[in-house]
Amino acid sequence: MAGGGALTDWISLGVLASWVPRDVVDEVIAESGKGALRRGGKLPPHVVVYFVAALALFPEEDYEEVAVRLTEVLRSWGCWDEGWEPPTKGAVTQARQRLGPDPVREVFRRVAVPAATADTAGAFLGRWRLMSLDGMEWDVPDTPANRAFFGARSGGNGEGALPKARVLTVSECGSHAPVAADIGPGGGGKGSGEQSMARRLYPGLEEGWLVIADRNFYCFADWRTAADTGAALLWRVRGDARLPSLEMLPDGSYRSVLIDPQVQKGKRAAIAEAAGRGEDLDPARARRVRVIEYDVPDREGDGALIVLVTTIADWQAAPARALAGAYHQRWEHETGNAQLKTYLRGPGRVLRSGSPQMIEQELWGYLLAHYAISALICDAATSAGIDPDRVRFKRTLRIVRRAVGPAFPP
Repeated sequence: MAGGGALTDWISLGVLASWVPRDVVDEVIAESGKGALRRGGKLPPHVVVYFVAALALFPEEDYEEVAVRLTEVLRSWGCWDEGWEPPTKGAVTQARQRLGPDPVREVFRRVAVPAATADTAGAFLGRWRLMSLDGMEWDVPDTPANRAFFGARSGGNGEGALPKARVLTVSECGSHAPVAADIGPGGGGKGSGEQSMARRLYPGLEEGWLVIADRNFYCFADWRTAADTGAALLWRVRGDARLPSLEMLPDGSYRSVLIDPQVQKGKRAAIAEAAGRGEDLDPARARRVRVIEYDVPDREGDGALIVLVTTIADWQAAPARALAGAYHQRWEHETGNAQLKTYLRGPGRVLRSGSPQMIEQELWGYLLAHYAISALICDAATSAGIDPDRVRFKRTLRIVRRAVGPAFPP
């Protein structure tokens, strides 16, 4: 690679360490009040944070084997007292329970920022950074606590065999790096759906982002909340959505207005007419949008007509064809989900932990590991002047697993 040597060199120099830096971990531990020194064989909390991330790198290994690998790392960095012994499974379990999920979540929140730069291929549309919103489910062990908290999907033969956790992320399309996440039950129940979880992420959206979402996420109240952050939005809506055409634009898109469905039918036409005349609208009841409609030939499943609404009013800054292409970048999110579930976790593998708190901690560890590897790939690819999609995640993961020491320094 140009601009910094081979990818293996980037890893061997400890580049992943820069994505989960020790000082951030220490700050979080100190603020959490869990920063007690190692006494009586107890693992230091900062080591436990890296251990949780290492669990995601080695899902096939038991606690003792992962602990031995980290012990070797600590020795190589001069941070392991030779009088200490590698921790047992019981000691690791107790250390994880003492730490809890909150510090790992907070470390993720602080380190997980967009990784792409202006030079990263495919990361921007004009001045907007392409971001996407989507969710996935994870099988968790069938313990009474997990089943009670996470629930299980019901099917034709009754309740599903395994409880399911749901992870919803806002991810960067160019790098596949998750930058915000929410974890909750996946087996049903109030507040466990993707829409409900997304509402907890909308306040964190940023200006300069173009946030792409499928039609499952659209409702007027959520659109209003997300748009009020200053982020640009590009969301799909149902093909039968009521979108009056107020003005056709040269790129084939048209201006329209989204109206709160609770507005009475007799008043909807008056709001649309006022929007067409350019009058000010009550933002609690109606929002101006631009609409892009196009057909996808031979599309199976949910129909051929794609209807997108966007907050970007300037058709010259983001023409309809460019926005249609950007919308399909949301499939990069599916690629990122596959990297997490197929390559990191492994196909069909169930998570380790027997309690909801430890499942949450384990999932934050997976998100940390995925973020670090995705950011590394993006950084290396950008320096080489190539699209990050050309760097194979599976091959990179294999290299990282062989070099876990530099990847997760103490």
